[in-house]
Amino acid sequence: MTDLLNALFHAVVYAVVSGAILIVAYYVLDRVTPGHLGSHLHGSDEDGKASVHLQSRSAALVASAWMISNALVLFTAIWSNGATSFGWPLVWTVSFGLLGVALNAAMLFAIDAVTPGNLRQIVTEPGPVRPLAYLAGATTLSVAAIVCASIA
Repeated sequence: MTDLLNALFHAVVYAVVSGAILIVAYYVLDRVTPGHLGSHLHGSDEDGKASVHLQSRSAALVASAWMISNALVLFTAIWSNGATSFGWPLVWTVSFGLLGVALNAAMLFAIDAVTPGNLRQIVTEPGPVRPLAYLAGATTLSVAAIVCASIA
């Protein structure tokens, strides 16, 4: 019974810590893209009125890939280390989780620098998914794969 209670406690702590890191990841993406990410996703104008014509499907694709990427890093850190003990595996999870967020932001700037136009601006424009949004999303998932491989 003690093992079950310990496992449940660890699950709650990992979920809360990972959730906090994912919130940080969202805010980092919000900061590295122009405007307010929530407005691009919701489709809000300056007055806060919603319109499907203002929604950015490109921003939704990039934000989704971004969140999945960061969640994969957290999952791998927990999966690889969580069964050994509680202290250091939690430190590993926080460390690699924040590293994943930082590397994703750095790579978004790097891809922006080598693609034509302003990638970060283009992926927040209203309308259908733009081809550069697929590149940004794939880059984010690639960063996750690399960080996950370094953990495992």
